[in-house]
Amino acid sequence: MKKILLFAIIMTCLSTMTFAQSGLLTGQVTDQQKLSLPGAVLNLTPGNIHTVSDTYGKFQFLNVPQGTYKLTVTYIGYNIFTTEVTMTRERVVTVNVGMEEAAIVGKEVVIMGDRLRGQAKALNIQKNKMNVSNIVSADQVGRFPDANIGDAVKRIPGITMQNDQGEARNIIIRGLAPELNSVTINGDRIPSAEGDNRRVQMDLIPSDMIQTIEVSKTLTPDMDADAIGGSVNLITRATPNGERISATISGGYAPIREKPLYNGSFVYGNRFFDNKFGMVLSGSFNHNNYGSDNVEAVWKKDDFGNTFIEEQDIRKYDIKRIRRSAAAALDYKFNEKNNISFNAMYNWRDDKENRYRFQIKDLEPVYDVNDNITGYTGAINRQTKGGINNNRVDNARLEEQKVQNYSLNGEHVFGSKLDFHWSLNYARASEYRPNERYISYEASDVTFNSDFGPSRYPFVNPVMATALNDYELDEITENTDKTQEDEFGARLDFRVPLSAFANQKGRLRFGARLRLKNKDRNNTFTEYSPLNGDLDNLSQTNQQFWGSNNWQPDQKYQPGTFASKQYLGGLQLSNTSLFEAEDVAKEYLAANYNAKETITAGYLRWDQDFSTQLSMIAGMRLENTKIKYEGNLIQDESELEGTRRIENSYLNVLPGLTFKYVPLENMVIRAAATTALARPNYYTLTPFVNTVMDDSEISAGNPDLKASYAWNYDLMGEYYFKSVGIISGGLFYKKINNFIYQFRDENLTTAKFAEQFPDLGNPVPAGESWTLTQARNGEAVKVYGFEVAMQRQLDFLPGKFLQGFGVYANYTYTKSKASGIFNEDGEMRSGIALPGTAPHMFNASLSWENKKFSARLSLNYTADYIDELGGNDFEDRFYDKQVFLDANASYVIAKSWRIFGEANNLTNQPLRYYQGVASQTMQMEYYRSKFNLGLKFDLNK
Repeated sequence: MKKILLFAIIMTCLSTMTFAQSGLLTGQVTDQQKLSLPGAVLNLTPGNIHTVSDTYGKFQFLNVPQGTYKLTVTYIGYNIFTTEVTMTRERVVTVNVGMEEAAIVGKEVVIMGDRLRGQAKALNIQKNKMNVSNIVSADQVGRFPDANIGDAVKRIPGITMQNDQGEARNIIIRGLAPELNSVTINGDRIPSAEGDNRRVQMDLIPSDMIQTIEVSKTLTPDMDADAIGGSVNLITRATPNGERISATISGGYAPIREKPLYNGSFVYGNRFFDNKFGMVLSGSFNHNNYGSDNVEAVWKKDDFGNTFIEEQDIRKYDIKRIRRSAAAALDYKFNEKNNISFNAMYNWRDDKENRYRFQIKDLEPVYDVNDNITGYTGAINRQTKGGINNNRVDNARLEEQKVQNYSLNGEHVFGSKLDFHWSLNYARASEYRPNERYISYEASDVTFNSDFGPSRYPFVNPVMATALNDYELDEITENTDKTQEDEFGARLDFRVPLSAFANQKGRLRFGARLRLKNKDRNNTFTEYSPLNGDLDNLSQTNQQFWGSNNWQPDQKYQPGTFASKQYLGGLQLSNTSLFEAEDVAKEYLAANYNAKETITAGYLRWDQDFSTQLSMIAGMRLENTKIKYEGNLIQDESELEGTRRIENSYLNVLPGLTFKYVPLENMVIRAAATTALARPNYYTLTPFVNTVMDDSEISAGNPDLKASYAWNYDLMGEYYFKSVGIISGGLFYKKINNFIYQFRDENLTTAKFAEQFPDLGNPVPAGESWTLTQARNGEAVKVYGFEVAMQRQLDFLPGKFLQGFGVYANYTYTKSKASGIFNEDGEMRSGIALPGTAPHMFNASLSWENKKFSARLSLNYTADYIDELGGNDFEDRFYDKQVFLDANASYVIAKSWRIFGEANNLTNQPLRYYQGVASQTMQMEYYRSKFNLGLKFDLNK
């Protein structure tokens, strides 16, 4: 820590030093509202001297020869800016560029509204990127009815999201699962709040806290390599160029539980001390009170070919989800060559859930003499999920997730040839679930009808109703789960002019990166037994009845009667005179682990222009990963035999080559051959071994897993309309080696166990075959496809009304083929797609806007795809297709004031999984629509 602080102090001191320098041209590009314009192209003539303004509109020309130049600035949707610049030795020249917006349509000048202005920013950044990417600005995000970043990102070409309780959570890029993608804030990796994986929970971050979303589908050598599908960079608000005050307040309604919704946000920014010091503070609050109606089933096939349901759930969820977010950005400009900045973001989400679960389980078929099923016997379980009774938890299961990021950055120019950037960052993600409680009652020896009805809407129906006093106490439990991931990062980046061709721009970039990661999961689980007979059956509790009125899947599903959440929360479980407590190790010992990772990287990147039309990036990145993992050895689910520790390290060499060709002023063609990797999930690497003697089963981590390594080939063409729009199309191909899947071996013998776990005692008796479940590396998977996209203001149509329409549409096709996957019998499976690969993704929206009013109707479609491999085809789980329709509109009521309305999920799209074939429903969860109405104030000075 002392070395880190010393490093930061030295960098800050360097920023105040003066050096003899020459030939440096700096400045900033802004619009008429003093808002920064990123992605502006700046050219100095004579000569091929050019650069692009960064995310905050700033630019630098290094090593400019002495002389007089014409500076030309171009920006889609704005008039061309020109001025004369004279460069002399040992002088820093600053030019601040103010652009005027004016899109010419025929003989008319069309003034851009907020939506077009935001679209122009995004397209200018995208056009001038070297790699294949998609950009969305805050103004564009605000024109969609999206409360969190996940819902906003799903509008981008090639991206779909997996939902949780009706909100977009896990990101899929070009059909590749969340584990194969990365999410960063201002270029720094966001850790995961979940216990067993590296997924970033996109529903944690409100959309109004982000200024720009950058999706990089190909990587450059200076970027972290763990992003096979792509990398999503969330750029927070930068300090403004003048005073900015913005606020939003809204209220809404969720029909699923007939509850209100509340939202609010604010932004304040300004510059002080002769514009040397800038700051922006922002905050957001979302209070959602809703729920979901859910039906689940597990299907089984017997030896006679009969297909039936082995287990079915009817679940009622009541959800209260509260998001709070705060961010700050500070910067100080010492002079034209030295500045430092600090960014912080804190996201805190409380998810309070009550669940009432009616479960039919342990179904066993009753056969006739011809092996036909005539009925079933089994049990019914009624379970209430909640928490303790206090102001924080309020009788609900509380899931507290927090993600926080802090970074300190410095940018310096030494002389006129060396550009130096350094950064330090710290991030933490945590999940805390305190005093999570369950109480369940069970009726056994229940008889069920043989007819489940249609398999898409199956219903296991008891022959006779069961009385409340026939439901005997099954269990009362309380658990507390804690997961925390910390990451410290540091990086150094250097840039110097280096050209292999006279009069052509060239840059050499090189640098180093350090990431120190620590993840820890520490769960507990306790079961309680009453010491008197007050809780023997369900009739002795305070009950809550839930009928089937307005039940979304179908009126035939009725949750029924349960112990109330207030009754569960009020139980005095810690009172030893009322309850006896028993620690249940099998519920948590195998899940607990500690993981440490040290990632060190270095890179070399050469940017070279061959002409005014053709440019290249060539380079290589080296990433070394060192891991230290600790897991538990469990004998017969409950006995801790000890801990198992492993250490490992590996080096990945990651070359890359990218070309950009501009045959016409508004046409860009990119071609890239790049490499990337995906590290295994934390828990799959953990060296735990869990033995279940009664079931002859063993589950184990796999510390020998290799990181997946991919070669990626991309070709993308884009044409930009002068009136703010784009049409694009491209092809992509990926070959991923050592991809990871869940392996199940039902023929684990004594010899096999000894071979795979030579350091452990052998629990498998000679002559027996057990079942092993473990993550394994497959051989390779090939992923290929194409994507097309269009954004266009229909300004070519006659009349102002028709010219107010705009269209936004994109489609992505993805195909994958995996090899090296084995089934439960050890046989190679063929024709298997990579789990998480959605074959078809489509977005479309139709908008209309003038100076005061704007409206948009948006459609999002994703085809069904395999989500998880089972032991065979019948057990494979699929994520079903989904279609979302959203609408929003806004109206300017006065200068800086706007009212808006939003409607989400007008199609009442459920979350649906199916098993094996589309007709066999595994899960269908409905949320209904949401509605929101609000007021927005935005002032820039």
